[in-house]
Amino acid sequence: MKTVQTSQAPAAIGPYSQGIIVNNMFYSSGQIPLTADGSLVIGDIKEQAHQVFQNLQAVLTAAGASFETVVKTTVFIKSMDDFAALNEVYGEYFSIHKPARSCVEVARLPKDVLVEIEVVALVK
Repeated sequence: MKTVQTSQAPAAIGPYSQGIIVNNMFYSSGQIPLTADGSLVIGDIKEQAHQVFQNLQAVLTAAGASFETVVKTTVFIKSMDDFAALNEVYGEYFSIHKPARSCVEVARLPKDVLVEIEVVALVK
C-alpha cells in the first residue's frame, strides 16, 4: 500500500490522505473545490466542479494515473437541481472515456461546498 501526496492539490483537512494505491489501483479521497493553497472557490456548481477536477487531475498524476484510467467515480452534490450543470463540466473531463459513476444528493458537504468527487483509477 502506498500513500499519494501532492502539493498540487489541497492538503487533507482531516486524518486521511489524498489517496492510496493498492494492487495497481488508486483510490482518491473526495476532492472539494479548494485550491492547492487551501482557498475555497466560491461560485456556482460549474466553477466549483472545475476546481474539483483540477484537484483530481493533480492526485491522479501523482498516483501515476489519469482521467483515461478512471474506472469509477462517486459524485456528491448538494442539490440535484445542479445535476445538468455538473454533467456539462463532467463531460469536459470524461468526453470519450466514460467510467462507471454514482451521483447522490447529500444534505451537507465539508465547508458547505456544492460538490465533492472521488475516483478509483488503474495506475499505469
